[in-house]
Amino acid sequence: MSFFFIDLGLMNSSAIHVVTEFVLLGFPGCWEIQIFLFSLFLVIYVLTLLGNGAIICAVRWDPRLHTPMYFLLGNFAFLEIWYVSSTVPIMLTNILSKNKTISFSGCFLQFYFFFSLGTTECLFLAIMAYDRYLAICHPLHYPTIMTGKFCGMLVSLCWLIGFLGYPIPIFFISQLPFCASNIIDHFLCDMDPLMALSCAPAPTTEFIFYTQSSLVLFFTIMYILRSYFLLLRAVFQVPSAAGRRKAFSTCGSHLAVVSVFYGTVMVMYVSPTYGIPTLMQKILTLVYSIMTPLFNPLIYSLRNKDVKLALRNVLFRMRISKKSVLLQSSNK
Repeated sequence: MSFFFIDLGLMNSSAIHVVTEFVLLGFPGCWEIQIFLFSLFLVIYVLTLLGNGAIICAVRWDPRLHTPMYFLLGNFAFLEIWYVSSTVPIMLTNILSKNKTISFSGCFLQFYFFFSLGTTECLFLAIMAYDRYLAICHPLHYPTIMTGKFCGMLVSLCWLIGFLGYPIPIFFISQLPFCASNIIDHFLCDMDPLMALSCAPAPTTEFIFYTQSSLVLFFTIMYILRSYFLLLRAVFQVPSAAGRRKAFSTCGSHLAVVSVFYGTVMVMYVSPTYGIPTLMQKILTLVYSIMTPLFNPLIYSLRNKDVKLALRNVLFRMRISKKSVLLQSSNK
C-alpha cells in the first residue's frame, strides 16, 4: 500500500493517511480462475472492438447506409468502443498483476470517463428514439428535419453534455480525505466504493452526484418510453401486416438495447445498492459496461437487413483487397 503518514501532534497525535494509489480487487479466485477470466474478458473485448468497428466501416463505406439512422448508429458504435475501453484494459492488466494497483489520478480519470461515456450513451439512445419516432410518425417531415447538419449537431450535443456534466462533482470527490483504506472491492473506480473509503462524510457531494445521474437516467428513459408509445400507436394504425412488421423490425433492436442497458444501470444507480451483495454489483456493472457494447453490434446486425448486407460487402471488399495484396507480393 502506498500511503503518506503525516503525524500531527496538535491533533491528538492522530495519523492522517493520504492515499496515493488504490487497489482494485476485481473478481476473487485462484490463479486458474484469474487466467480464465482474463481469457474471457480479452475475447469479449476483442469481439466488441471488431463488432463495433465493423458497423463503423459498414456505415462509412456503404452509400445505402448514408442516412440519419445509420449515421447515429455508426456514432453509437464509436461510443461503445470508447465506453468498453474505459474499463476492460485496466481490468485485464489488474487480473494478471500481483498488486492490482491503480494510481490516484488514474482511478479518478477512469471514474470521469466511465460516467461521462455512460451519460453520453443515455443521450445517444434518446436521440436514436427521436429519430425512429420521426421516421415512423412523421415520415413526410423526416427528411427536412433530420438533415446531416441537424444530426451532427445532436451528436455533438450528446458528447458535450456527457463530458461537461461530471468534472466538478468528481473533482470535489477527489478532494475528500481517503484515510480508511485504499482497497476497492470492485474491478473499476465507481462512486459507492470510493465514498466508502472516505473518512469524511460528504452528503452534499453525494446528493449532487446521484441527483445528476438519476435525472439523466429518468429524463432519457421517460423520453424514450414516450417516443415508443407514440411510435407503437402509429404502427398499430398501419393497415398492412407487412408495414407493421417492418416498423417493429426497425425499432425492435433499439428497444432490446435500451432494455438491457437501462435495466441494469437503474438497479445500480437509482435503487439503493446497500442490500445488494458486492459480487452481484460487479456482475450488474459487467452487464451494462462490457456485455452491452458486445451485444449491440449483434442485435443491430442480426435484426437489420441493410446492416447485414453492408457487413457482407465490407467483408467482401476486405477479401478482395487482401487477395490483391497477395498477388502483388507474389508478382514481386
